[in-house]
Amino acid sequence: MTSIIGAGRIGGGRRSWRAATVVVAALVVTPIGLVAASVLTPSTDVWRFLWGTGLAAMVGSTVVLMAGVVAGTLVVGGGLAWLVAAHDFPGRRALSWLLVLPMAVPSYVLAFVVVWLLDAPGPVQTAARELLGLNTRVAPRGMLLAIVVMSVALYPYVYLLARAALAEQAAATYGAARTLGLRPLQAARRVVLPMARPSLAAGGALVAMETLTDFATIQYFNVETVSVAVFQVWNGMFDRAAATELAAVVLAFAVTVIAVERAMRGRARYHQQGGPAPRVEPVALTGWRRWAATGVCLTVVSAGFAVPAVRLLGWSNVSVLASGDGGWDPRYLVYLGNSVLVATLVAGSCAVLAAVVANAARLAPDGLTRRLARATTVGYAVPGPVVAIGVLLVLAGADVVLDALGFDVGATLITGSLIGVVVAYVIRFLAPALITVEASLDKVGPTMTMSALTLGAPPRRVVGRVHLPLIRSGIGVALVLVAVDALKELPIMLLLRPFGFSTLAVWVYELASESLWTLVGLPALTIVAVATVPVVLLFRGTLRVAAVTAPADGSVR
Repeated sequence: MTSIIGAGRIGGGRRSWRAATVVVAALVVTPIGLVAASVLTPSTDVWRFLWGTGLAAMVGSTVVLMAGVVAGTLVVGGGLAWLVAAHDFPGRRALSWLLVLPMAVPSYVLAFVVVWLLDAPGPVQTAARELLGLNTRVAPRGMLLAIVVMSVALYPYVYLLARAALAEQAAATYGAARTLGLRPLQAARRVVLPMARPSLAAGGALVAMETLTDFATIQYFNVETVSVAVFQVWNGMFDRAAATELAAVVLAFAVTVIAVERAMRGRARYHQQGGPAPRVEPVALTGWRRWAATGVCLTVVSAGFAVPAVRLLGWSNVSVLASGDGGWDPRYLVYLGNSVLVATLVAGSCAVLAAVVANAARLAPDGLTRRLARATTVGYAVPGPVVAIGVLLVLAGADVVLDALGFDVGATLITGSLIGVVVAYVIRFLAPALITVEASLDKVGPTMTMSALTLGAPPRRVVGRVHLPLIRSGIGVALVLVAVDALKELPIMLLLRPFGFSTLAVWVYELASESLWTLVGLPALTIVAVATVPVVLLFRGTLRVAAVTAPADGSVR
């Protein structure tokens, strides 16, 4: 009888965890579904207006921008990954992680630094006029410059995934191609590149999503995309119907990107056989090539991180803390506090929900729970404006329901609190937290979980006494990653922030739009400094791995 009661308790506990996963999946999917459903009831007037205001040109610009940035990041990120993985040159070990640093600089920060650098009053054109006698007064605008800047800002997504794929390649495969007479570049093109195709496709998809989400960076270069139109319609016209249907267009682009990424992977599978294998042995470059390789890496790191960081440091001073009349201006500290508050709320919420979903998949390992767990990650594959509009629709409906029930809250649920912002951020950034927590939980053997359940412990106690203590490090990493993403996020905050509420990211965007360079330095540098934390953690992990895998003779592999 006791065993029957215990089995019933365990079964009931598992159902509770599955139900919790249903709730989290509904939280993520419902806003996105509402935006998608707007396509089913299109408004003729809205679409006639949108088409008349240049929607076709915006769609074309979106396609060109995405294609250009994806191509640029694949060339730069994939090329650098192959350079540091298969070749040995001065500074290779340090540069292999320094190349990740541009990820700490938000693309909109890099964009306004480039605008300052290349603008007519900037140092480049000033030097051209004074030293070369050229009468140059050209505005740094246009699609090509936007593609270059965003490629430099986003290539680390491709670099990291391609670097990991190359690190996992068995040396036997590459060595066999070399033995058959292929030169290094031929072996890379015909053997290594096809095997790294899934990682390159995934990196390109991430870059496409980030490009599709962005509207602050490209506005500095006078490039208009569909995401820019969503922001303009929402902020300038307050037309919810037009903004929603435009967001549906952005969602269609996102779905297309996912479909293309799956097609690029194909039906082939890329597995190494025979267990762990040595990595590709780096070839030592000689002569001018070794220094050229070092120079290329340093140039990319300088353009993506060192130059903007130094420029922001030069702009940073206490003048941002002084008001126009010489008194104290508390905005920096207030906006910093707001940023920390939002980042803390979002990181904590994502960590808790990720722990719930990951444990539910472990405690109720059936097909339904796994599909629900995957559904909770869909927000990361959807552009920020789509998430923001979807959350707005959900909260507007919630206001109507509450008013009907006699709770006179009006619009305060949307604009009077941070509920909408936090919910949208959680939907957007739950996936990185879940992936991190799941990776940590995978290290806890299923036998340990089953042993605890067999001994009569209910699922809740198994999670509290076994799982959580063992995955604390994974939860900690998830907290850091999500907090940094929340600190850098701009589109969702601009669309959903309450009246009178601002963060460092919004303030940086507004100051840069007004070319107030002496004031933008300190808040922008704060964002970059905090965003560098995960890169430092990644560097420490790389050093530990290198120390473990380094051969006895001390050479670098």
